[in-house]
Formats: sequence, C-alpha cells, structure tokens
Amino acid sequence: MLRNVKDLRGYAIGAIDGTIGKVDDFYFDDEDWGMRYLVVDTGRWLSGRRVLISPVAVGHAGWMARRLPVALTRAQVERSPDIDTRRPVSRQHEARYLRYYGYPNYWGGAGLWGMGAYPGSLTTQGRVEQDLKAHGSLASPDDCHLRSTNAVIGHHIEAADGDIGHLEDLLIDDQTWAIRYLVVNTSNWWGGRRVLVPPEWITDVSWPETRISVDLTRQAVKDASPYESAARVDRQLEAMLLVHGRAAQGNRAPSTTVGDTHPHLD
Repeated sequence: MLRNVKDLRGYAIGAIDGTIGKVDDFYFDDEDWGMRYLVVDTGRWLSGRRVLISPVAVGHAGWMARRLPVALTRAQVERSPDIDTRRPVSRQHEARYLRYYGYPNYWGGAGLWGMGAYPGSLTTQGRVEQDLKAHGSLASPDDCHLRSTNAVIGHHIEAADGDIGHLEDLLIDDQTWAIRYLVVNTSNWWGGRRVLVPPEWITDVSWPETRISVDLTRQAVKDASPYESAARVDRQLEAMLLVHGRAAQGNRAPSTTVGDTHPHLD
C-alpha cells in the first residue's frame, strides 16, 4: 500500500524493549529514489539525539496505532554510530552504520535493496564483510546520495514549458520503501489541484536551486487525473497514469522507464 511521507512523521518507533522515539524525517537515495533511513528524534531518552533506523529493521507496522516496531533493542540504538543528521551523510558514514548492525550494503546491486526489491532481502544475503570490502573502500567523504524529505518537500516543479507548482508530499510503498510518486500541488496555476508524477519522469534536479524538472508539458499535467488520496491510488489508476504519461511525452522514449534504474541527479 502507498503511504504519505507527511503522515508518517510523528510515528512512534518501538524497539524490542521499549520506545526509541518518533519519526522526524526520512533520508532517501537520490540515485534510486528509495527510502533508506527513518530519522528518529529520541526526545528525552537520549537528550534529543537523532538516530537513523533502516527499513531493514522495521517489522509489521501498526498503522492505526501510528507505531512502527523495529527488531532492535534500545541498547543497540544507544550504542549505534553517532551521525550528525544536520550534515550530509556520506557512504563512509553509512558503511560504519551498516557494519555496526550487520547489514550488507544496499547499493551496487541490480535491485532497490542490493539484489532484491525488499529491505528484508539484505538480511538473507549473508555477505556483509564481502560487500563492505568491495564497496566501502570506494566511498569518499563527498560521496553523498542521501536527501532529506523535509528539505525536498517544497521544491519547485518545472514542466518542459514552464512551472507547474511545488512538491507537496511523497508517496512510498510500505513494502519496498520505494518512492512511487511525487505529489505535486499546482498552486495558483491550476487552482491548487494535485497530480502524481513518478520519479521515472524526472529529467533533472537542481538541489541548490530547489528545482525538479519533469518530462511533461503543462497541458499534459492539466489533462492528468487529479490526485485525491493515497488510499485511492490502485493498480488501475497507476496503469492509466503510465499510459497518460507516455502519450503526453509524444510517444518518444522518456529518459527512464518504469522499473529502470534512475539516473544520477546532480
């Protein structure tokens, strides 16, 4: 099922032996547009320290109770590598984090999570040291691919022929933790209606200029079905969205297609 990122903020994170804190933010990978970490505010427990929790550790969610259980103890979290979430998190920082918890690297494989599509596939690969040896040495201090959802929400969205609004929210798959759609608010241009844009249609991202460019025209956005809620996004609507997007691109091949690896966005 699809979930709104904004709605997940404030969810309690429950360890095996007690509460860790509440979700304050998420980090996603700007290469594959997959959610890599929950940023959790530990409140008074660790004096407001913010810690990273990988979706690999998340168990069966209590969506109604707004609680996400994790297969970790409070002691494990307390002793985890201290990462300053106010600064860019490099692959080196991630490698230390993954080594501590015993998770293989998620990057470098054919799937969203290593060689698989789900976070749990990492725990069964059994090649932690091999992955770290193969990829950890390639990381450099400026090799950073994680972006804050809190920071990216609000970015301007530009079509091929002009501005169409701003990024209002993100929809994620609660099984794969992939970002499936950008929720675009058309602001005053089209009465503030909301439309969905898959990351596959992104052609360029300028992080310094807070701008995301997509391979659509303004008219194509107007012709798209308006977005109402995540609960109403089903397979039929997604299929219609895909067909509409391809037609709107004039039957020319987009920069990527659904299921392909996303291009690196500088």
